[in-house]
Amino acid sequence: MLKEMPGKTIFVLITVFFSCAAFSQRYLSDLDSSLLYIKDTVRPFLKRFENVQFSGYIQPQFQVADTAGAKSYNGGDFSPFSKSRFMLRRARIKLDYLLRTADNFPKALFTFQVDATERGVNVRDMFMRLYETKGHNFSLTAGVFARPFGYEVNLSSAYRETPERGRMSQILMPTERDLGVMVTYEPLRRSAIDHFVKLDAGLFNGQGLSGTTDFDSHKDLISRLTIKPITINKLIFSGGLSLLYGGWRQGTKYVHQMSEAPNRDKIFVVDSTASNLGEIAPRHYYGADIQIALNHGWGQTEWRAEYWKGKQPGTATTTTNPGTIQTVPTYRRNFNGAFFYLLQNIVNKKNQLLLKYDWYDPNSKVEKNEIGKPATNLTTADIKFSTIGIGFVHYFDNNIKLIFYYESVKNETTQLPGFTLDQKDNIFTCRLQFRF
Repeated sequence: MLKEMPGKTIFVLITVFFSCAAFSQRYLSDLDSSLLYIKDTVRPFLKRFENVQFSGYIQPQFQVADTAGAKSYNGGDFSPFSKSRFMLRRARIKLDYLLRTADNFPKALFTFQVDATERGVNVRDMFMRLYETKGHNFSLTAGVFARPFGYEVNLSSAYRETPERGRMSQILMPTERDLGVMVTYEPLRRSAIDHFVKLDAGLFNGQGLSGTTDFDSHKDLISRLTIKPITINKLIFSGGLSLLYGGWRQGTKYVHQMSEAPNRDKIFVVDSTASNLGEIAPRHYYGADIQIALNHGWGQTEWRAEYWKGKQPGTATTTTNPGTIQTVPTYRRNFNGAFFYLLQNIVNKKNQLLLKYDWYDPNSKVEKNEIGKPATNLTTADIKFSTIGIGFVHYFDNNIKLIFYYESVKNETTQLPGFTLDQKDNIFTCRLQFRF
C-alpha cells in the first residue's frame, strides 16, 4: 500500500505525526495549546493537514498481589487462581481536529479517543467544542467528555504519577467521562485580568460510560471553578472547587436510610411508601482541592490535597453508580474521602519519589465495630478503605517513563465474615509508559 502512495504524501503524514510528539494534553478535556502552533519550516507541506493532531500513549505493566484472586482498584480484580499478571493497562490513540481564527485563536475543536487493550476496544472521548470568537472567553462542549469535577479525575493517566486514580474516584466517577453538554468561561487572551480563572458548568446523563443510554430523564449538574497555577517567587499555587448535583431514578418503593435503634445502634431503616417508586435518589457531591509546588535545585516538590463529601445512592452491596435502572431496594448513604500526594524530585527532574494516601468512607454515619451487628442491615458496602502508596518514577525523556509502585490497602475491621481482619490485597506494579 505504501508503494501506491506519492512520496510527498508519505512525507507529509510522517511530518504531522512527529510534529505532534510529546504534546498529549495534561488534563482530560483541555485544549492542547500545541495545536495552535506549527513550525514555519513545515507549513508549506502541511496546509491540508495543519488542523489535525494525533497523540496517544501505551502502558504495559506487570503486577503482583498478596494473594490469588485479590480484589483491587489497581487495574481491576485478579483472576481467582492468579496473583501475578502482565496486562496492557491502557493503549490510547487520540485525534484532534482544530479550526482556528485569523488571529490564531481556537474556533472549533473535534476530539476522538479510543482505548484498545486485551480486554477490548472502547471509545473514551468523542466531542465537539465551539469557541466564542469575539472576546475569546467562552466555549460550548457537547458529546462524550470528562466530567468537570475534581483534580485527580481530570488529570490525564498519561501524566498522573501514580498508576491509578484513588478508590473513591473510580467508584463515584467510573471512566471519568459522561455524555452531556457544558459551557466554559476561560479567557484565552493573555492580557485578560482573569486569565488564571476557568469555570465549567454542564448537564450530563449521569450513568457515564457504564450504560448505553440514559435510563431516566434526570440530569446531573456538574460544575468546577479552577484557579490555574499562580507563581509567587519559587512557589506555584493552584486549586479548585467542584459541585455535582444530581441523582438517579429509584426502581422500587423500598428506600433504606440511616437511623438509630432504641439501643443506639446505627441501622438502616426501610421506607416502603408507594410514592418512592420513580423518585430521584439524591446524588450530591462537594469537592475542594489545592496544589502547591516548590521549585528548587533538584527540580520540584509538590503537595496535593483533595477532599470530597456528599450523598450517594446505591444498593445493599455497592455504592457504584449504575449503568442501568436498578430493580432492587435503594440505600442512601453519606460519604467522604480524600487524596493526598507528595511528589519529590531526587537529584534531578528525571527521578521522582511518590507518596500517596487516600481514603473512601462510603457511610460516614457508622463506625467499624458497628458494621456486621445483627439487624443493622450494614454490609461490605459500608466499609471504609484507606490506601497508602509509595513509588518511584524514572523519566528517560519527555516520552518514556518507568514506574515502580507499591500500594498498601487497609479496610476497617468489622463484625462481617471475611472483614474481621485486614484483607491481604496489597499490590506491586511495574509499568513502562510511552507517549507521543
